[in-house]
Amino acid sequence: MDLSGKYYKAFTDRQSAIEKQYSTKQAEKQHSKGKLTAHERINLLFDKNTFEEIDAFVTPADQPVEFGKVERSYGDGVIVGHGKVNGRLVFAYAQDFTIMGGSLGIVHAKKIAKIQEMALKMGSPIIALIDSGGARIQEGVASLSGYAAIFQNIIHSSGIIPQISVIMGPAAGGAVYSPALTDFVFMVNHTSYMFVTGPNVVKEVLNEDVTLEGLGGAEVHARKSGVAHMIYDDEENTILALKKFLSYLPSNNVENPPVVSDDGSINEINEKLRDIIPEDPNKAYDVKDVIAQIVDRNSLFETSELFGANLVTGFARLNGKTIGVVANQPKVLAGVLDIDSSTKGARFIRFCDAFNIPIITFEDVPGFLPGVDQEHAGIIRHGAKLLFAYSEATVPKITIILRKAYGGAFIVMNSKNLGGDFSFAWPSAEIAVMGPDGAVAILYRKELAESKNPVELKKELVKKYRDKIANPFIADESGYIDEVIDPAVTRKKILSALNALNNKWVKVPARKHGNMPL
Repeated sequence: MDLSGKYYKAFTDRQSAIEKQYSTKQAEKQHSKGKLTAHERINLLFDKNTFEEIDAFVTPADQPVEFGKVERSYGDGVIVGHGKVNGRLVFAYAQDFTIMGGSLGIVHAKKIAKIQEMALKMGSPIIALIDSGGARIQEGVASLSGYAAIFQNIIHSSGIIPQISVIMGPAAGGAVYSPALTDFVFMVNHTSYMFVTGPNVVKEVLNEDVTLEGLGGAEVHARKSGVAHMIYDDEENTILALKKFLSYLPSNNVENPPVVSDDGSINEINEKLRDIIPEDPNKAYDVKDVIAQIVDRNSLFETSELFGANLVTGFARLNGKTIGVVANQPKVLAGVLDIDSSTKGARFIRFCDAFNIPIITFEDVPGFLPGVDQEHAGIIRHGAKLLFAYSEATVPKITIILRKAYGGAFIVMNSKNLGGDFSFAWPSAEIAVMGPDGAVAILYRKELAESKNPVELKKELVKKYRDKIANPFIADESGYIDEVIDPAVTRKKILSALNALNNKWVKVPARKHGNMPL
């Protein structure tokens, strides 16, 4: 077919025009900021030669001239389409900051909405590569309406297909609610930021000076707000991490997660686990060392690592199959539950439940964090989120009590009576209403006050309480846990329990939805 003939001149002219609008100068400007272009991001994300672009030639809506010129560019500042990531179908949109600052007008929004609806229809994940100046001011209410349609689609798809946002530049104003509604948010350190109101507004209203980075940079959202789940130092590593992350997830809520081959380097029986918990019950250790000795080698992909670090959440594999891991972290705040960790755990558990990912809980929790600040900020309400999420989840749920399991925190962390399927304890476990020191101080207040040697008496009573009340064998003999196990056989026990739960089915009551304590 001769594409130089008169019948095809219009076709080739358009092809030439769209190539010319992506200039080397624009690309260099992005690169000078430490950013890739939208096309470079797409090419890095998708398997080679698999991405198919849709609506590449649409043009922006016409606007009154007096409110500023709108570039008559093709694509209206966003690339949308589908392709393969690790061999699986994935849909994506990438906002192009080189075209009108990636601002969102009604045509831009309709492109995103179309690809969202296609992803839902096909039952495939959707990735948002966000780099936008926000709503296009010239288009007024039309651009706001466009955002509303995008938000509505995210909500309709929630729990049906995985939705992941990658912030690769600005996301400001109402635009930030798009990533906030999705399942996971990746950010790039020093080149991406999110905020509802920018530094200029903060200065005007509150007379506070703050930088873009200090107000809504990646570190802020990863450590303080919890909005960002993963951050990386550059765009290349961010996208590579995203591709790895996708390998843990199913394409939709009716599929099981993909299975990869296990190298067999982790034995079902691992004697190293017998020595991992310190003999001193008040001495810290890193729970990730425990996890690493149980799951497939190097398979833990931690989420929200910097936020609520007293609770570890993430995906891992057992014999190549994806699991969700929730673990108290004794090396941070002694592993207590607080507002941040409770909210973090609840959201992660609900994601796992929506996408058929079994939840393995490693428990070492002395209780909820006490104090006026926590109580006044609503630790009761936020802690109830974690309780609600565990109870509501119908996927296989297995708990390993490593050491402390005290009071309400014991109940919350997937206890048997809350719906946990299997509950195992190591011999080092302490299961009680409260820790031995606190219990003795209350139960023997009079005796300690009258004693000539209260320190020695308390030491003796604490040992007695630990032996008679808090040891795991009592809970085992009463049926509140399923078994006290040799730590060395933990992986074997979990695999056996998962096998038994392979066909687990729970009848859910007929209702519109529960009312989670948000």
